[in-house]
Amino acid sequence: VVDIYDNPTMKQADMALIVRPGTDAALACAVMHVAFRDGYADREYMARYADDPAGLETHLKTKTPQWAAGITGLSVEEIEAFARLVGTTKKTFFRLGYGFTRQRNGAVAMHAAASIATVLGSWQYEGGGAFHSNSDIFRMNNAELTGRPMKDAEIRMLDQSQIGRVLTGDPVALRHRGPVTAMLIQNTNPANIAPEQRLVKRGFARDDLFVAVHEQFMTETADIADIVIPATMFVEHDDIYRAGGQNHILLGPKLVEPPPTVRTNLFVIEELAKRLGVADRPGFGFTAREMIDRVLKASDLPDYDHFLEHKWFDRQPAFEEAHFLNGFAHPDGKFHFRPDWVNDPAPNKPPAAIGVLGPHAELPAFPDQVDVIEVADPEHPFRLATSPARNFLNSSFSETKTSRQKEGRPEVMINPVDAEADGIAHGDLVRIGNSRGDLRIHARVTNEVKPGVLIAEGLWPNNAHVDGEGINVLTGADPVAPYGGAAVHDNKVWLR
Repeated sequence: VVDIYDNPTMKQADMALIVRPGTDAALACAVMHVAFRDGYADREYMARYADDPAGLETHLKTKTPQWAAGITGLSVEEIEAFARLVGTTKKTFFRLGYGFTRQRNGAVAMHAAASIATVLGSWQYEGGGAFHSNSDIFRMNNAELTGRPMKDAEIRMLDQSQIGRVLTGDPVALRHRGPVTAMLIQNTNPANIAPEQRLVKRGFARDDLFVAVHEQFMTETADIADIVIPATMFVEHDDIYRAGGQNHILLGPKLVEPPPTVRTNLFVIEELAKRLGVADRPGFGFTAREMIDRVLKASDLPDYDHFLEHKWFDRQPAFEEAHFLNGFAHPDGKFHFRPDWVNDPAPNKPPAAIGVLGPHAELPAFPDQVDVIEVADPEHPFRLATSPARNFLNSSFSETKTSRQKEGRPEVMINPVDAEADGIAHGDLVRIGNSRGDLRIHARVTNEVKPGVLIAEGLWPNNAHVDGEGINVLTGADPVAPYGGAAVHDNKVWLR
């Protein structure tokens, strides 16, 4: 396991490598350097399936374990041992998590890690390869459901991770057009989860902003709304789910009736359509079950009744497709060691986003460590990550009594060396901050983090913190290259 602190998954590992936040690409490059140096690289595989293995090998000549050790904080011996383990194990499988995408250099790091599987030829073996997300295998035709045929290019699509900037009038976030004055919020909790929380709070406090929230819990966003509409729980409505990390499409049938004042997402959208004069457009006027059947039919899948009987449908592609033995998803069919960061296909690339989503020019031609992250400096000597807690899958779970009891209270994990240097004892209240803001939080002094790294686990509600301000006061909303998103694990901070 490779991670940035000694979390419970690390404790299960046979080999646990704790790297400095944002340095995964350096480790990956050193592993590939060793693969070429020691003969683990599958040159025959690369000749058939990769775009420029010779160029990559030349590029990696200087990316030695000694080079990577200075960047990652690992020892040379740890890097050599890891490289030897994966190099001599043909069925090596890399499970690449979402933590990459929460760093400003995450796309580069993900590409570097996936490149190891190509250098080693791991894809060709059952049980080998690399995996981040299989969302493209489900091939669900939801065009009617999402109203795609009615899409108006003149209507802005704004970045919800920048909602603080949007609501406080930032011209770039608003796409150089007028202010947002009314919002319907479903399935998210921006008053807690969005970065740059002080901007978010200032934006929601506007007198000219009307907010309706459709929610299952009285979240902090619901608490500041003008109107709150109770939402159904998942057993109170019919729905269909694409799996996360496995290969089945699942039916979630309605099992119980909701309370009389509780409404489904579909009901709210249908009622809005009537009031906006578009209820006669394609896709409206159907029950949830009818809509599920329409999506299934458009996707060449069995109908609702089949799912009700069989529970799921397996969308796993054949081995040759799943392991790219018929080629990778580029016109040349090759894995690209040299990615075109602007034009290469991305399954969820936002429309018209290129050019506004981060420093493309700084992304490297080959896999490499690129410090577009918030590097620690004398004023901000610590790197802070807001890692997930085991009992908070999302902010809804932090509203439940049992989850909060298991987690205890908001804390920041500090290495004993750093704590002693700053005169901090376990359980003390400390203040952490950066240019975005600062907050008070209790210290957990532990060897589970390396010196220079702070970890605040779990997205606690703001009101669970000492002064009513949570950890996202410190996180930034600047978009991550090349496709956007918030780098919530990528923060330089000071500690007092």
